[in-house]
Amino acid sequence: MSGYFRDLLDGTKSLAVGLGITFKYMVGPVITLQYPHQTLPMQPRFRGHIDLVRDPETGTDRCIVCGMCQKTCPSGCITVAGDKVEGVKKKALTLYTLDFTKCSLCGLCVEVCPADAITFSKDYNLAGRSREAYVFDLKKRLEERKG
Repeated sequence: MSGYFRDLLDGTKSLAVGLGITFKYMVGPVITLQYPHQTLPMQPRFRGHIDLVRDPETGTDRCIVCGMCQKTCPSGCITVAGDKVEGVKKKALTLYTLDFTKCSLCGLCVEVCPADAITFSKDYNLAGRSREAYVFDLKKRLEERKG
């Protein structure tokens, strides 16, 4: 019979400890954010998907179509294509796509770019219903941000 009362006492003690912890957090400050309506401030070191950088002199992209980002990417999520334009010394970028479903955000593409043509974006609230929603045409996105 003494085992019964010992178990009863231990159970009551653990219940009191649990209720004490619950009460402590109940009267403490609220630290939960209601996400769609409240957001945390963006950290400066946040790394989203990559984006093309605009050249301030020409107003176009800085990419020299060397393909180093595509070759360096361990995930194989970058596709770069360019055409030789008559009268111009360098290639012109025609296609720059990123398949974000494969990207591991390693940053090797940003580090290896000799022209500093790509950087990390600050987009963090991405939502889509299909895989195609995460295949970004970065050249088209850069042109859309122009206007």
